[in-house]
Amino acid sequence: MGSDEAYNFVFKVVLIGESGVGKSNLLSRFTKNEFSHDSRTTIGVEFSTRTVQLNSFTIKAQIWDTAGLERYRAITSAYYRGAVGALLVYDITKHLTYESVERWLKELYEHAKPNIVVMLVGNKTDLESERSVPTEEARDFAEKKGLLFLETSALASTNVEAAFNNVLEEIHKRVGSTEGVRSSISAVSLSSSRGENAEEQKPCCRNL
Repeated sequence: MGSDEAYNFVFKVVLIGESGVGKSNLLSRFTKNEFSHDSRTTIGVEFSTRTVQLNSFTIKAQIWDTAGLERYRAITSAYYRGAVGALLVYDITKHLTYESVERWLKELYEHAKPNIVVMLVGNKTDLESERSVPTEEARDFAEKKGLLFLETSALASTNVEAAFNNVLEEIHKRVGSTEGVRSSISAVSLSSSRGENAEEQKPCCRNL
């Protein structure tokens, strides 16, 4: 069996937040252990995958990045469709990126599943001397909203693994038994495994 098929679940996780907060570098650090100092913004939606072991399960994480579309308020509901987790990222040195968190949450909840796992991520802790968002302020906000919370540095590779893995663990706890997609089915169409839905969605498979 090819390694591509050797997993139990596929979880789609989206990265959201203002432009320039380090979403793409969090993605590349987690999936490829790379960091780019080139700050040019690419336009489009891209995703990378990484397979991780959680207890006795193998999880394929499909991480989606807005890749600059947030600048144009052009993120559509298709980006959020099927997502079971989200990392809402702000820059600890730019308070404005933190102030927009509430708006991002509102948009997320308008388009995503109601039980989506959300982590608030304060990125760029390597720039501690320039911090403008106190850790406690963000942690209190996250607790009040029922979000997970962690501060990271994609540059220094601090807490990046922990952020993604904590989200994946929580997803598995909440929805693993019913929402995870087994085998090689695309994570974009994460759906309930209830039989009647499957029947309705696959008329092509019936013998007429």
